[in-house]
Amino acid sequence: MHGWCGKILRVDLSRGRITREPLDPQVARSYIGGRGLGIYYLRREVDPAGDAFGPQNKIIMATGPLTGTAAPTGARYVVTTKSPLTGAITCSNSGGNFPAELKKSGHDAVIIEGGSARPVYLWIDGDHAELRPADHLWGRTTHQTDDALRSETHEKAKTAVIGPAGENRVLFAAIMNDRDRAAGRAGVGAVMGAKNLKAVVVRGQREVALADPAAFKAVNTKYREAFKAKTQDAPPALRTHGTAITVVGTQSHGVFPTRNFQQGTFEGWESIYGETLTQKYLVRPKPCFSCPIACGRVTRIPDGPYQGEGEGPEYETVYALGSDCGVDDLAALTKANYECNELGLDTISMGAAIACAMELYEKGFLKESDTGMPLRWGDGDALVRLTRMTARREGFGGLLAEGSLRLATRCGHPELAMVAKGLDFAGYDPRGEQGMGLAYATSPIGGSHMRGDPAYFELLGVPVPADPHTWEDKPPLVAKWQDLFCVIDAAGLCVFFSVRYLVEQDLMVKPVGITELLNAATGAGYSPEEVEKTGERIFNAERLYLQAAGFTRGDDSLPPRITREPMPVGPARGMVCKLEEMLGPYYALRGWTPEGRPSEAKLRQLGLL
Repeated sequence: MHGWCGKILRVDLSRGRITREPLDPQVARSYIGGRGLGIYYLRREVDPAGDAFGPQNKIIMATGPLTGTAAPTGARYVVTTKSPLTGAITCSNSGGNFPAELKKSGHDAVIIEGGSARPVYLWIDGDHAELRPADHLWGRTTHQTDDALRSETHEKAKTAVIGPAGENRVLFAAIMNDRDRAAGRAGVGAVMGAKNLKAVVVRGQREVALADPAAFKAVNTKYREAFKAKTQDAPPALRTHGTAITVVGTQSHGVFPTRNFQQGTFEGWESIYGETLTQKYLVRPKPCFSCPIACGRVTRIPDGPYQGEGEGPEYETVYALGSDCGVDDLAALTKANYECNELGLDTISMGAAIACAMELYEKGFLKESDTGMPLRWGDGDALVRLTRMTARREGFGGLLAEGSLRLATRCGHPELAMVAKGLDFAGYDPRGEQGMGLAYATSPIGGSHMRGDPAYFELLGVPVPADPHTWEDKPPLVAKWQDLFCVIDAAGLCVFFSVRYLVEQDLMVKPVGITELLNAATGAGYSPEEVEKTGERIFNAERLYLQAAGFTRGDDSLPPRITREPMPVGPARGMVCKLEEMLGPYYALRGWTPEGRPSEAKLRQLGLL
């Protein structure tokens, strides 16, 4: 095989046994890789009704055929498992250098099953793989663990580790690779902790074999040159100011979530957005493997109570730990971001849980006797303290560790959790961005923007603009982009480059550039239409898993704040999300029944029967 390695590494933690098996070429073609392989194996091997923390749950770490190649942003892998936070599938995506290293070890995926009686880590050194004791690493931060593991194995090895949050089964614990890159959403790190697996350490020793190296080089050069031509007069904003520059767009459209989505504009936005971060704390931009953009931020807080150094914060962190909690102290939210990275926490769900708690406290549903401290909007000290407490489940942190929905439900007000399918929203208020509301509600993992991000066309005008306030045109656009993101995640690419350069410049996107790269790498001879169909197959397969786990049309929902309470201020003032109006047309376009179930004809068309 070319592009694909043709091998799956299977790790049985219960028996301490590691085996290799071939990747079926037809499965590879039909699901591409990454997110596609994740749902393929999850549907066949993990009971949708099972316990996410039980030994029968599995973790599938999968690369794509473009991961580890010179393709622009060929640096991604996907972690698929059943989520302990939501009970649904989660397929959490991350970049950095670990994914390329995993691919270069000669494996398309690692399937981790069972559970170890004691802490262990997995060491993959090319063709050699073994489980090693990790008792001495238990309790250490992600950075401390990374240092220790590279000392024990190889200085150039790459790691994916959990911190204390994963060990303590915080329901939104992350897996941190390359120290500060996160497979963050829906508790993948907690599943790893439940299995007593502290880390996966990899050293790759081979290059990815390409079907047509000359054609691959030509296609790769074409798209990299297009990027250079577009950015020759000035570096891209993502390199200069990172993803936190997005604050300008969300604030100006009135969809920058503030104080637990009570409004969509934040009076302190200029104190925490990308340019301020650049001016005050940026050390240098940092790219992932094979990335021409370099949106990552290496930052340093030089002095004061929040002194420290690390990576970030990115936009979603600025929203969740900043405006959503009413915090305009950039040093405090940056420090809380560092703590999340080192303790192994999803910054979105961490901030959302604190924001939810602050509103519960504001309304009198939580008392200081419950929390151990006042919970007031804008309290940066509380933000940092609560982050540390959550990772270790200390005091009130033990309640926060269960996530915003369980916390709000415990207080009798589940409507104050800003979630879809139990997963906290990203940093876009759907009242002023109708497509995002539909995307949140129908996302297979819950309230994630990265399962078909409408902010690109609704807020950023990429590839061309669409009015964020209209709902009638959004069902076909959202469905199209959801399928496209399945393709990007399966190929092993980053969306930042892909949606700008590797698709036709039209809202009804066609993955032309992605297809060219896939064909040169794999020799599969895909057409763009076949690649599109593969994205649709992946999305529908995820929908089938959701249904088998007990999710219904009623779970394609948003909180009443979003659908019934008009936005109180700002450019989106007076608006609500027209979700119900969009769902029927969306289901019909997808070939689903009015109850949101893929029809038999659709499943047959996609080869899912």
